[in-house]
Amino acid sequence: MLNDYVCLDLETTGLDPKVDKIIEIGAVKVIGGEVVDTFCCFVNPGRMLPPRITELTGICDADLVDAKAIEEVVPSFLEFVKDYCLLGHSVLFDYSFMKKAVVNFDGKNSFAKMGIDTLKIARKHLSTLESRRLSYLCSYYGIEQKAHRALEDAYATHHLYQKLAKDFYEENSDDFMPKQLVYSVKRETPITKAQKERLSKLITLHNIDYIYDLDRLTRNEASRITDQIFATYGR
Repeated sequence: MLNDYVCLDLETTGLDPKVDKIIEIGAVKVIGGEVVDTFCCFVNPGRMLPPRITELTGICDADLVDAKAIEEVVPSFLEFVKDYCLLGHSVLFDYSFMKKAVVNFDGKNSFAKMGIDTLKIARKHLSTLESRRLSYLCSYYGIEQKAHRALEDAYATHHLYQKLAKDFYEENSDDFMPKQLVYSVKRETPITKAQKERLSKLITLHNIDYIYDLDRLTRNEASRITDQIFATYGR
């Protein structure tokens, strides 16, 4: 079985990598089956957090105000992860957010990665359980976990992988082999001066309690938000 990998977990503002942002990165580097290093940081998403995310994670806006933006975090993350395979519970979710961040930082870096998904393994081999959520599986296997915090969930996923391998690897080794992770994303361009001026005027005109940092928006995000304002308030 694979004993060298980086276990990755993210906390985000929502579930869609096209519109939502990373707020915390947690990663555990494992070599020879043992944890040798960790990576953990908050990320400033350039927007206020939805109340449901604060309720779920315990992370609040005050925790993120002095955190680095994702483009400042990407270089150190890439240095940490290097060429290691990624391990995660629903690994494609975390990979998709990080791939978008990496491609936006450096369009020449495709962040091509192999990955192992403990959720897929659990769904196949523990199908009779009530749930295959990470928190439920940690309870099932007696793994300590502080749910919905990135580094703690990364640690928990590493331990879960070890437990699953102990129970199912010998007769089902193919399920534990890395697979190519696939998520298509194009590099985004920053908000234009004209878009920023237009949004600023609309926000002032309609007295909108705005939750985004205009300077951090992409062109697509600015267009989408402008369309939302027009749909709500008219032109």
